[in-house]
Amino acid sequence: MGKTMSAVLLCLGMVVAGASAAYALQAGGVEVGSLETGSVVGQPFKELTVDATFHAIEIGETKTWYPPMTVIDFKTRPGSPVLLKVTNKATAEHGFELTSASNQSGPFVLNIKLVLKPGETQYIGVPTSDLFYQAGSVLDYRCHLHAGHVGGKLLMLK
Repeated sequence: MGKTMSAVLLCLGMVVAGASAAYALQAGGVEVGSLETGSVVGQPFKELTVDATFHAIEIGETKTWYPPMTVIDFKTRPGSPVLLKVTNKATAEHGFELTSASNQSGPFVLNIKLVLKPGETQYIGVPTSDLFYQAGSVLDYRCHLHAGHVGGKLLMLK
């Protein structure tokens, strides 16, 4: 009985140690808010430089997120959190989803979802380490509310 209890405690200890190491991969998570009130990892959005801007637009009958391809070069930028500006310039409500789900699966997949009303702007703050823990260097962005809308890619040069 003693050996069984020791084995169970040892296994439980290894599981807890492994789980705590895995959760340490997240540096604080993604924060969404306005430029004045938002902050990520203790840094206010208004003190950060906007790294990329995305616009929901309508071109004829096509509804899309513009630009279709965005590049952030981490070799030339400081290690501060990434700040993304998302604006809905369309006439209807649109969703914005930024995800690495096409590259990986598991508990640490980056998946940001928000809904924007017409004319609304939101800011998304992401710790740099959270981006680097994603498998691959390409994130997808699209409208998660409407499957027919055109999305794009965010390329991270590490």
